[in-house]
Amino acid sequence: MSRQGPDIVAEEDVWIRRAQRSDARAFEALYRRHADKVYGLCLRMTGNVSEAEDCTQEAFIRAWNTLAKFRGDSAFSTWLHRIAVNAVLGRMRKSKREQERMQVVADTQPVPLETGDTGELRDLAGAVQRLPEGARHVFVLHGVYGYSHDEAAAMLGIASGTSKAQMHRARKLLAQQLEEQGFET
Repeated sequence: MSRQGPDIVAEEDVWIRRAQRSDARAFEALYRRHADKVYGLCLRMTGNVSEAEDCTQEAFIRAWNTLAKFRGDSAFSTWLHRIAVNAVLGRMRKSKREQERMQVVADTQPVPLETGDTGELRDLAGAVQRLPEGARHVFVLHGVYGYSHDEAAAMLGIASGTSKAQMHRARKLLAQQLEEQGFET
């Protein structure tokens, strides 16, 4: 039977303070106490054993790296679960972006000439390549890969408003180029 009550909380507080001073054994004790619950949370959120294991591992790595920031305003388990939730959500966003990228690649594979390829896809790819660099980068990140303007802006080191303006510019220039080539826009 497991111990409960003030003794266990006091013991955990000692482990936390020691772990914050880079005591790996104290952190191991915290890991052993919380790993099953964190794993259960991750498993419920992901519905996938492998993903849950990866998220659990990531959560504890993040916890170790940010343990100095734990102030005790909430229970350690609450703080740790928030880290786990963030690990799961981040992994889900990453997975969704990867799936979208794979779909974009599948959708943009050149169609063999014998199936009646008119070259329209190559024309569009060429039009994208002719965009000014800023507009092209935003178009690819936002328009093709599906990153938000905030994410694209952060990756490119520009303001979100600049990303939106560049996307507008890219669409306008693409429409002009395609119109010049005889495509309806």
